[in-house]
Amino acid sequence: MPLSNDTDGLRRRALVQALACAPLAAAGLARAQPAPFPSRPVKLLSGATAGSASDVIARAVGEKLQAEFGVPVVIENRAGASGALAVQATLAAPGDGHTILVYTAAHTVVPLISKVGWDPVKDFSAVAPLAVVPNVLVVAPAKGWRSVRDLVEAARARPGALNYASVGIGTATWMSAEKFKAAVGIDALHVPYKGSPEAIAETMAGRVDYFFAPLVSALPQIKAGKLQALALGTPKRSQQLPDVPTLGESGIAGADYLFWIGMLVPSRTPRELVQKIHAATSRALQAPEVRERYAGLGAEPLALAPEQFDALIREEMVANAAIVRAAGIKPE
Repeated sequence: MPLSNDTDGLRRRALVQALACAPLAAAGLARAQPAPFPSRPVKLLSGATAGSASDVIARAVGEKLQAEFGVPVVIENRAGASGALAVQATLAAPGDGHTILVYTAAHTVVPLISKVGWDPVKDFSAVAPLAVVPNVLVVAPAKGWRSVRDLVEAARARPGALNYASVGIGTATWMSAEKFKAAVGIDALHVPYKGSPEAIAETMAGRVDYFFAPLVSALPQIKAGKLQALALGTPKRSQQLPDVPTLGESGIAGADYLFWIGMLVPSRTPRELVQKIHAATSRALQAPEVRERYAGLGAEPLALAPEQFDALIREEMVANAAIVRAAGIKPE
């Protein structure tokens, strides 16, 4: 009997302890469950200025994501320091999908030319590329060059005499020109400008020999006959300039530069959430209104899964590092 009483007492105490711990266990389980997404407005942080191609694309996609998510999607421009301000703000935010970085191919260039506090591969997860915006190789019609071959022959005939414009070291205009120089084996003087309008004006005036201009910026002057388009710096032709060949079609291999605009989140963001945002973005990109906006910019969609986009970024880091080294640029 005493043994039986002791056993019953132990059981009662164990039951009391279990009941006392149950609320704590339930609370711990509740904390372990991920918060629903989205549970508040989603912010798209753009490193570009308002009205730029990157900003316009972010807003076009953001409008459709708002319908997908059922919460407000806010575009916030954090321009400056080649997008670094937007990058830093994204990394400082919780990795819960409510803060998404809209960045460009500069993501794989800026860390190679500037001493930054993040790693594009380790600190970020790619969600979805939104678009590719072509650069087009343009010259003044008065130069008399009607093909890429004409330009290359002129550059080889006078080594170091020709010059080219860009909107700064590390930008897509500069990267395109550097890849082109390496691919065709020419030497030319780099002349940086504050923005595309200034570079285009100097090219039209003939003071700059050539410029890999953003298509959206150069298209009006090309159609007006004020600029001669020699080639597209992308793997395929543009619907806006169907008669202008690509560099590859012009016999120049290895000179394409893919200027993408895409969405990224901090790498601590759960993978299932990355996939969810990717799926919603893919649906948004199919909207006729988005495609119409793209056509006006000369932009093209680029369909990649998050894993494929991550792989593209890793490959670009290696390829761009070689370009930066060849140009003699060191991080500052």
